[in-house]
Amino acid sequence: MKTDKHIYLAPFQGVTTYTFREIYSKYFQGIDKLFTPFFTSVHKTNTLAKRGRDLEFQYQNKIEVVPQILSKDASEILRFANYCHDKGFKEINWNLGCPYPRVANKKRGSGLLPFPNEIDDILNQIDNDLKLKFSVKCRLGYFSEDEIFPLIDVFNKHKISELTIHARIGKQLYKGEVKADVFEKIIDLCNIPLVYNGDIFTSEDFIKFDNNFKTIDKWMIGRGLLRNPFLPAIIKNMEVPDKENQKSYIYKFVTDLYLSYLKKMNGRPHVINVMKEYCSFLSYSFNNQQKVFNLIKKTKSPEEYENAVAFVFDTFEWMGNETLKN
Repeated sequence: MKTDKHIYLAPFQGVTTYTFREIYSKYFQGIDKLFTPFFTSVHKTNTLAKRGRDLEFQYQNKIEVVPQILSKDASEILRFANYCHDKGFKEINWNLGCPYPRVANKKRGSGLLPFPNEIDDILNQIDNDLKLKFSVKCRLGYFSEDEIFPLIDVFNKHKISELTIHARIGKQLYKGEVKADVFEKIIDLCNIPLVYNGDIFTSEDFIKFDNNFKTIDKWMIGRGLLRNPFLPAIIKNMEVPDKENQKSYIYKFVTDLYLSYLKKMNGRPHVINVMKEYCSFLSYSFNNQQKVFNLIKKTKSPEEYENAVAFVFDTFEWMGNETLKN
């Protein structure tokens, strides 16, 4: 039987930063866990102390933070786990899902999925030494969705607190359809609490998956939330502003996010690039996505960026949850 819905913020490298999570969770309701973008190259414990605020705070606006590691080295994973435990974190997450070739070609992220024996060996080495919850985020495979079935046998043997599955293979990146039928088959085979991830862009998408996956009550949302920050609250039937007030609220959020980055980065030009990256998602919630993003993308200075964003919110219609998938 399903309990209340649990919604997690998916990690996005370069987007869901400490600053983004802090400002997002100040403005919006509905998220139950915040996953950090992955950490890597954890060769020594003291290197983690230099990683800034991501590993300083176990909660942001009272929402639990889960640090994520990208690695194929058991000793590195344990080093990260012990550091996070000592910092007071309750859980870490192992990234077996990153689809990008520069990662996968090194047998990391989803590139490790075709090698279940190696994954089994890594888990054997860390199982008895973990002092906190250890969850996994993966895809259905890298080359084929058939890779997930021997992996489930491996995962079932180990001390994994939750298994999040993005219902695509690595080679797809974010293209094509999710393979919901394969995820549905996994439900009966997996002894670990499952979290569904993939193509939840609207409340209608959520209802479709919720109806298909009768026992799933945990969901991870990435691009859908970045496009429409109200989406988790809408899914949970929380109170949200009407469409016009949503637009002004989003403008306040985007402005606060921008000013927070300006302060953190001491006004450096890189702030504009960070905001452009986020706006590449947010632009989908306006009635003319391409034009909105192009206006922001071509800006080169803080003044140009600020003027472009003001023009967008003054001129274009905020569609929010009514936007179509692109």
